Amino acid sequence: MFISRIFKAALGRFRSSLQLRALAYTVALSGSALVLLGGVLSVSIGNGLFSTRTEQAILESNRASYAVSRIFAGVSGSDQKQLNEALEEVVPELESIGVSQSRQVAFLYSTGDNNPLRLNSPKSLTLDEALITAEFRDRVHFSKTVQSQTVQISRAGESIPAILVGQKFTVPGEAKYELYLVYDMHNEQQTLGFVQRTLVLGGLVTLIIIGFFSFLVTSWLVRPVRDAAEVSELIASGDIDRRLPVRGSDVIAVLATSFNHMADSVQEKIIAMGQLSTMQQRFVSDVSHELRTPLTTMKLTADFLYSQKDSFDDLSKRSAEIMRSQVDRFDKLLADLLEISRYDAAGVKPQYEVHDLNGMVGIALEAIQQFADSKQVYLDVEIPSGAVQCEVDIRRIERILNNLLTNAIEHSEGKPVKIRVGQNESAVAVTVTDQGIGMNEAELEQAFERFWRADPSRKRTTGGTGLGLAISIEDAQLHNGMLEVTAAPNLGACFRLTLPKRQDIAMGESPIPLKLGTET
Repeated sequence: MFISRIFKAALGRFRSSLQLRALAYTVALSGSALVLLGGVLSVSIGNGLFSTRTEQAILESNRASYAVSRIFAGVSGSDQKQLNEALEEVVPELESIGVSQSRQVAFLYSTGDNNPLRLNSPKSLTLDEALITAEFRDRVHFSKTVQSQTVQISRAGESIPAILVGQKFTVPGEAKYELYLVYDMHNEQQTLGFVQRTLVLGGLVTLIIIGFFSFLVTSWLVRPVRDAAEVSELIASGDIDRRLPVRGSDVIAVLATSFNHMADSVQEKIIAMGQLSTMQQRFVSDVSHELRTPLTTMKLTADFLYSQKDSFDDLSKRSAEIMRSQVDRFDKLLADLLEISRYDAAGVKPQYEVHDLNGMVGIALEAIQQFADSKQVYLDVEIPSGAVQCEVDIRRIERILNNLLTNAIEHSEGKPVKIRVGQNESAVAVTVTDQGIGMNEAELEQAFERFWRADPSRKRTTGGTGLGLAISIEDAQLHNGMLEVTAAPNLGACFRLTLPKRQDIAMGESPIPLKLGTET
């Protein structure tokens, strides 16, 4: 487990670091090139040493042939004793001459001829005659030139390569012999081993040097990119005055200049948008406040006329009722606009207190019951026993509940609306689920946008402003909570409000699943 975590951390670091990846790729490719070059050099040097040693062995074999000829000079071919004595001198003589300091000799009677004089076949005491195979003897016997092949001999328990050289030789009396010389390649093997060790060590040193300079170069190249990323993060976090330093006139300097120009352009647009937003917020706030005074007068007048409606004729009575309802709607719109402007200006300061969510739901249900009865909508309430305590601004939570219940009843198409309350160790939640017209995916994405309605052409009876859900999600986020929705066409919608039990703890998972009433 520990090794797995280290591996994942290293892999994550490798994936996130451009410099580390560039360094790794450079070292890997350089290492591959060095291995290939070292292999080629090793093979080339080994072949050169072998060719040189083979040529030297053949040259010494020719010299040995001349030495053997001198030994048999003046020897009678019919004198068996004299021939055998000369044969016995061949091996010591050839072992003691030549440039090779370690040479083994075999002077063998040809296997294809009879041996009427019973001549000897002398050889070095340390020579393993099994090295001279029947196939090689046949090659020597039927060839007119010197033959050679590579063999393995044993020295002090170590197997080393050697060259076996053979040629035909005719002694006095026309007896056919074969002269075999074994030249070990111990020195050449040591030389090749030294060269290979030197190549490996030199390759490792070269690879370390390449890695070191690659690190320096990639550090120099990646630093501007890293600086650009850091400055981008700072600009994204709000420090829009940050810029990249411009040094020199290379492509890095061009990148820094282009980045700074882009940052200047973005800053100008942000400032312009901020000024426009401030003007819009101030305009909405000022207009809302300025409309309060005439609206109050209009409301008093509308209330007075409404209180006297029984003395009016039918047309005037209907006009008084319409005037009052529209003035109430205008009053609610102004209240919502003022609330939105406070959120935009970051001027909302909640007043948290511990309250029972069951009690808040009960108050909201009592306030909405008359509207539900007018729509003939049954409110199915599922509340846990005991208190569901949470730290909230009660006015804002009651406003959320009222908005959710009003929307659910409005869109329920006369079907029941289910209200459910739940809690766990860190969070409380309430869901409001209807079985009405629902929403498609495109409508779900806009559900919390300002002044948006799922079906503007459909007749509405509550006179909504289109700001209810936009304010509700702001209220939920103000409490470090979440307001979520799921819906499907003609299957209804489910809104879920999840809040932390206390503002100083993490909310965690919601205690109630977000699902439609038709889902199991």
